[in-house]
Amino acid sequence: MRKSNVLFDSWTMSKRSLRITFRNPEAFGAAIIVPAFVMLLFGLVFNNVMDMGSYTVIDFIVPGIILQTIAQGVTFSAINVNNDMMKGIIDRFRSMPISKSAVLTGHVIAALVRSMITAAVAIGIAVLIGFRPQASFADWLVIIGILALFILAITWIGVICGLIAKAPESAGTYPFLLFLLPYISSGFAPIETLPNSIRWFAEHQPMTPIIDSLRALMLGTPTGNALPIALIWSVGLIVVTFTIAVQLYKRKLS
Repeated sequence: MRKSNVLFDSWTMSKRSLRITFRNPEAFGAAIIVPAFVMLLFGLVFNNVMDMGSYTVIDFIVPGIILQTIAQGVTFSAINVNNDMMKGIIDRFRSMPISKSAVLTGHVIAALVRSMITAAVAIGIAVLIGFRPQASFADWLVIIGILALFILAITWIGVICGLIAKAPESAGTYPFLLFLLPYISSGFAPIETLPNSIRWFAEHQPMTPIIDSLRALMLGTPTGNALPIALIWSVGLIVVTFTIAVQLYKRKLS
């Protein structure tokens, strides 16, 4: 009998999760279409009525819509994890020589692939309607790194939602707050224009430094202290959410 190997097992589980994704093209297509319509709405309809200072509307909103796209995909991961828990699939895996954490990690790796695809589609649509990024090759590598860390961080939150939910329907609603957070940040309006009642929250939640970093890198402007703060938030969230998810999973199996 083969000895358990975390990396090999995680890759095997991620391929399984990706096959599930492509067997449900409607859900995956919706994850692409919704951000596309949001991009078109803000970029074309509101382009002449919104004042973003020195930015054009499309240049300003692209990072926020990308994060919103990624956050929407967390629902898919939460539902998939919950389905595995509720339908007895996990019990089958328990009888096999695979790493316990590999099942969860497989879902996260698959989400990373899905979210990178939807982010690339969102950027492509933005370019078609006037977005003109000024990022260098090195800047794009940093952008990809930031997005990857962010995807990992919030997908582990989705995994936690899938583990604690009683049914797939509730698993899909728990991560909804993540979809709203880009609106309460610098994603769709400059921080200084927000009402005082929500400005403090917008300034101190993780979406804002991540969005500010992506915007600066894409447009070739200085990132300031937004980049290190974004990295701290992302890595910190990964460590905390991964630990909680694995502990919950072990408790469910015990």
